[in-house]
Amino acid sequence: MNRLLLRSVILALCTVLVACAGDDDPEYVERPVEELYNEAMDSMQAGKFFSAAQLFDEVERQHPYSSWATKAQLMAAFAHYQNGKYDEAIVALDRFIQLHPSNRDAPYAHYLKGLCYYEQISDVKRDQKMTELALKSFETLIARFPESKFSKDARVKLDLTYDHLAGKTMEIGRYYLRQGHYLAAINRFRAVVEQYEKTTHSPEALHRMTEAYLALGLKQEAQRTAAVLGHNFPGSEWYIDAYELVEQKRIRPEEKPWYQVWDGNDAPEAPKAQKIETKEEPWYIFW
Repeated sequence: MNRLLLRSVILALCTVLVACAGDDDPEYVERPVEELYNEAMDSMQAGKFFSAAQLFDEVERQHPYSSWATKAQLMAAFAHYQNGKYDEAIVALDRFIQLHPSNRDAPYAHYLKGLCYYEQISDVKRDQKMTELALKSFETLIARFPESKFSKDARVKLDLTYDHLAGKTMEIGRYYLRQGHYLAAINRFRAVVEQYEKTTHSPEALHRMTEAYLALGLKQEAQRTAAVLGHNFPGSEWYIDAYELVEQKRIRPEEKPWYQVWDGNDAPEAPKAQKIETKEEPWYIFW
């Protein structure tokens, strides 16, 4: 009898608890697409990006065949981006690009994806995975939509990402140089010269190559590299320092200065570096 009573009490309590839990669950109500979308936009303007992303997702969930659903997909990604939730934004953008590759907003989706990676670029002393992903995203945008207004800004950011990657390579090269691993350092500096020749790191890369060649006793290679530096960056501090380095390594007085080694003719009083006039070949061909 007692067991039967106990079971009845437990059953009654469970029923009450389930009923109470059910009262707390919000009732699903389908809302007009305009109402949902406008509320999401109000949340965006109020800086409530998390709520905005949820509301934009709800637009797509309740009205998947509405023209507003496509806009809501992109706006949800933008809300995540504004909220600093880059991974969520990238997932949403990849989905948008896959579903709507020819949509008029597709260029912006690629651009925003690149920004998600770009905002996460770290110091050159750290891993540069995000820099490489930003580079890839911006290159894809420019290749697919070269005339887009977003491609114009992407090209600017592309130059900055190249500069950042060159900076990372320089950082590694300097480390090898300090450790006395001269060949490894030369390979890094050469990569900067050949792959990132338009960046601000090229003059230093040539200077460091000159320094490494001299450390290895390869005077001719050092002279050639210094000459390339002088031809392309005349008057720069890196050229002046490289010239002084090469001159300091002259041991025998009868040796000609390094700027006379090209043709054996008498050299001018001072090494006057000249810019390369041709624009048809990259400047590092003067190796």
